[in-house]
Amino acid sequence: MDAPQPTAKRPAPTRPDHADPRVAEFARLLAVVDRLRADDGCPWDKKQTFASTAPHLIEEAHELQEALECSGDAHVAEESGDVLMNVLLLARIAEDERRFDLASVSKGIADKLVRRHPHVFADAEADDSEAVLRTWEAIKKAERQGRQEDSSALAGVPQGLPALQRSARISGKAITAGFKWHDVSGAHAKVHEEVRELDEALAASGLGKDAKAPATAAQRAAVEHELGDVLIAAAFLAKYLDMDPEALCRSALRRFEARFRAMEASLPRPMAECSLDEMMAHWRRAKER
Repeated sequence: MDAPQPTAKRPAPTRPDHADPRVAEFARLLAVVDRLRADDGCPWDKKQTFASTAPHLIEEAHELQEALECSGDAHVAEESGDVLMNVLLLARIAEDERRFDLASVSKGIADKLVRRHPHVFADAEADDSEAVLRTWEAIKKAERQGRQEDSSALAGVPQGLPALQRSARISGKAITAGFKWHDVSGAHAKVHEEVRELDEALAASGLGKDAKAPATAAQRAAVEHELGDVLIAAAFLAKYLDMDPEALCRSALRRFEARFRAMEASLPRPMAECSLDEMMAHWRRAKER
């Protein structure tokens, strides 16, 4: 089945305005990347491949994410540039290897955006973001069916995403498809249900009191199963609250690290010589600060 094609409403821009400073600076960046990959360019850039560039792109994306959460506009702009440069470098590598080029990359994403926004570029209507997401997912599903790919409502979420981030994407797709609680309270209750099941598994295995208890393999597997369900349920609850569980976890870790370092610095003796009660007293003071 072919993907639905929008009828004309407001045409997408087909040619850039070369007087636009964004276009001029993008062209300059493209020229810089081309120069780095030229025969007499940079030895390091010339030897890069898809495999060698991928880790750099992932690292730069994480640095951009951290800047978005913790830094000002200047740092965000700098890290955005690093990500963009890596994408252009990948496209140039592909061009050198006669696989594809930046023109085909740009055309492909522009065509996709026009196709998946029929409420902007065609005659469809979308009054809110939820309607936009439903249309987006329906078009994606039709595209996959046309290519005879996985057309499940959950398709298209990379396996390599961090687990909490993938949980949010899977939950969002399930919600958009209609598999959802009526409100946040349903997702909240599910967290409590999973915690109760974890409590039961811990009690049955003895691991709730002693992590080295002689539990059977099946009992340990049950605890792992239920603990995993608790983590997923919490991530799904975050999605119902329109929060990012990955970002929440990173923020919580930053708070923990700051409080731990403050506690560590305030202890009167090396940590190994302090009792848990002493450490917790200093922890509470660090938390209050």
